[in-house]
Amino acid sequence: MNARAAHAMNDANTHAQAGASATPVEPPLVVADVRAHRWDDACGVLIAGFGAAGACAALEAAQAGARVRIVERFEGGGASAKSGGVVYAGGGTTYQREAGYADTPEAMAAYLQGEVGDAVSPDALERFCNGSVAQLAWLERQGVRFGSTMPARKTSYPPEHAYLYYSGNEAVGDAPAVPPAPRGHRTKGRGMSGRVLFDTLRRAVQAEPNVEILRHAGVRRLIVDTTGRVIGAQVWRVEPGRAQRQHARLARWADKLHNGLPALADRLRAALLRLELRASRALDIRADAVVLATGGFIFNHEMLAQHAPRYLANWRLGTTGCDGSGIRLGVSAGGVADRMERVSAWRFINPPFAWARGCVVDARGERFCNEEVYGATLGHAMCETRDGRAWLILDAALVREALRECVRGRLWAFQSVPALMLMLGGRKRAATVAQLAEQIGADAATLERSLAAYRAAARQGRDAGFGKSAAMLAPLAQAPFYALDISAASRAFPCPAITLGGLRVDETTNAVLRAKGGAVEGLYAVGRAARGLASNHYVSGLSLADCIWSGRQAGRAAARETQAARERIFNDQDAERKASAIKTASAKVIPLYPLTH
Repeated sequence: MNARAAHAMNDANTHAQAGASATPVEPPLVVADVRAHRWDDACGVLIAGFGAAGACAALEAAQAGARVRIVERFEGGGASAKSGGVVYAGGGTTYQREAGYADTPEAMAAYLQGEVGDAVSPDALERFCNGSVAQLAWLERQGVRFGSTMPARKTSYPPEHAYLYYSGNEAVGDAPAVPPAPRGHRTKGRGMSGRVLFDTLRRAVQAEPNVEILRHAGVRRLIVDTTGRVIGAQVWRVEPGRAQRQHARLARWADKLHNGLPALADRLRAALLRLELRASRALDIRADAVVLATGGFIFNHEMLAQHAPRYLANWRLGTTGCDGSGIRLGVSAGGVADRMERVSAWRFINPPFAWARGCVVDARGERFCNEEVYGATLGHAMCETRDGRAWLILDAALVREALRECVRGRLWAFQSVPALMLMLGGRKRAATVAQLAEQIGADAATLERSLAAYRAAARQGRDAGFGKSAAMLAPLAQAPFYALDISAASRAFPCPAITLGGLRVDETTNAVLRAKGGAVEGLYAVGRAARGLASNHYVSGLSLADCIWSGRQAGRAAARETQAARERIFNDQDAERKASAIKTASAKVIPLYPLTH
């Protein structure tokens, strides 16, 4: 057994004992003599991860002339393929104009500033908004299709045949600070169209002659020279044949069972890692640039407990590959992880539309938010300020309306089924507000006061406390009264979460930055492996838009790195040739006079 295989077996035993499922990451391998090192393969740009960010990085790098190798732990797609396929875009896209909206980059930036905060600089946000129309056009050139039909009213995800919608808080309240425009551009396709978006990008990548894809392989270690420059990666690939087929099967079932049987899915993930550690072979791949596109860390329990323990009870949204391996690799090479406490929790209560007209209160019975806000805004308030505990208070009229909408409203199953389960099986019901407070363990006086203020706002058509629009206020006067548990830990009504933090990067190239300034040469990070546009607050489509934006930036920068490496090699070779020529010429010189001391 060679040293690398023995090391892998030790890792296998350690991780098996811990029950872990995250890719193990080792400190960088320092290579003193790059030419003398035994390389198994070489490329210009090595990309770890094949989701939307990795695909876009590959396309830009390949189209700039770089030889690209993608290393993907599974089959590809990642969280992008499981998403809704919504790309946040504005500034006057074709589809906005077709729908009758005159959006501008300035209006888009003004709205996003409130969501993005200081996650990126104003200059970076301005560049993103100014380039939004062009980015959508670039996606269309890769084959992605969008549309301009809109749903009849605000929703968490548009129904079939609707492709443009308000995917954030743009139109919340009676007087939005910025003129609202719909910016959620859903990829055309049946069902949740994230798979359609990724498959289209995958086909575009596979059509590039300069790109090779190595599946069932994960990066566990970066390779650096003595200056700390990243010059490649150590990749562990599951052996082709039976082991690789078993690997694919375990990964597929872990993702399939996650929704209904998460504990079983986690056991499959642990088995998956044991297989990887037992049946993989190491490959040292030389690269001029390495791009980390491995996603976030929602499936890494240890990282979540360390950085964002408030969200341990939330339902993890993503795939097995969202284990933080890219972030850990970047840190191992000198990079800095940033905004790691930032997590987006999605507590959508619309649809059913009637729910958003109810009143949300905390465990004490105190109202704490505007119920019509985007689901991640509500989820953030609930998890960050109310310990993840909340109840939705409805009256009989709203419950009847909500049931009717779930049964006849042509909602997606992921919208209607949990809502029905909660209303029919997970509810509390009482004839009076005081009795309802007793049932949910709230303070009766506090709940009475909250509902009295809410009813007054409904009568006046003005919610002074939280700014809810008049049309979304309901009198809540018809007994019996209902309380639905919408807490983060609710089993009947899960509250999904994704991580938003990642490696600190340069905003123009996505090069990984060191703590004391300067970049880790040769290393880039994109998507949810990096701090970016979505690292403060999340609105639907912003993470995918950031994946595409950052992936393209890094791909172009990595291709330039490849060109620079070629020039360095050429200059080194030229210097060697000149030195050799001088040495040869010197050997042939015949002195005109005898040499004397």
